[in-house]
Amino acid sequence: MYKILKKKQLSAVVWLMVVEAPLVARNCQPGQFVIVKNDEVGERIPLTICDYDREKGTITIVFQPVGVSTLKFLKLEEGDSFQDFVGPLGRPSDILEMSEEELKNKKFLFVAGGVGTAPVYPQVKWLKEHGYDADVIIGARTKDLLFFEDEMRAVAKNLYLTTDDGSYMHKGVVTSVIDELVEQGVEYNHCVAIGPMIMMKFVCLTTKKYNIPTIVSMNPIMVDGTGMCGACRLTVGDEIKFACVDGPEFDGFKINWSEAMKRTTLYKTEEGRAKLKYEEGETHHGNCGN
Repeated sequence: MYKILKKKQLSAVVWLMVVEAPLVARNCQPGQFVIVKNDEVGERIPLTICDYDREKGTITIVFQPVGVSTLKFLKLEEGDSFQDFVGPLGRPSDILEMSEEELKNKKFLFVAGGVGTAPVYPQVKWLKEHGYDADVIIGARTKDLLFFEDEMRAVAKNLYLTTDDGSYMHKGVVTSVIDELVEQGVEYNHCVAIGPMIMMKFVCLTTKKYNIPTIVSMNPIMVDGTGMCGACRLTVGDEIKFACVDGPEFDGFKINWSEAMKRTTLYKTEEGRAKLKYEEGETHHGNCGN
């Protein structure tokens, strides 16, 4: 059992929990995720690791209640426990694979939308701890959906906040902030975008105009988290990949966004899942799914 040490509401729809999970905390890295189960019959929920404390043996997760299982999470209080808390899973962020020389030459821009703010935070924090700067853009529809402003300001070189309705700071979507920064002469050569699929797609379209290589995290489309369900199947360049076992991070310029977004819609229905399984044959599952 994995005890919940802290529970906090971050915004109108987003919650944070600090969970006692020493083994996961000892081995995880920014960019990885965990599988959380409420009880024996609960759904397996993949959640990106938001923060970790190796000494205390804790993992911080952030989630937005949408389905039945995450709604059940809300009934758990400090002192209660999750049945299962498995991880770390997935590949760490690409920044951990860079040499010291590469990191020195990078001009990082992170773009977060909605709950995507949570997985952006540990990467920016890691860079800060290792002596590297990063600018961060956080976007939300309205002010009451923004969270982690103070935490991100503490680790980012520059933090830009934007709301679609103009209720706080800049008015507009995240891509409008990218345009303004580039027009002002700010230079970037590495972008990481994490958030809703549509946001990541348009960030890639924007950064491609400016020749800024862009990494995206496809954790929003994961379901099972082990390659067995086929939900996170992607076409990346000319290859078939699975977000949970090959990612969750990929080169955003190589993803077939139209296919990915259409596929996620189909996967929501039983008929759609059957259709995808039939059409994709042996490539419907990934690695351990085979």
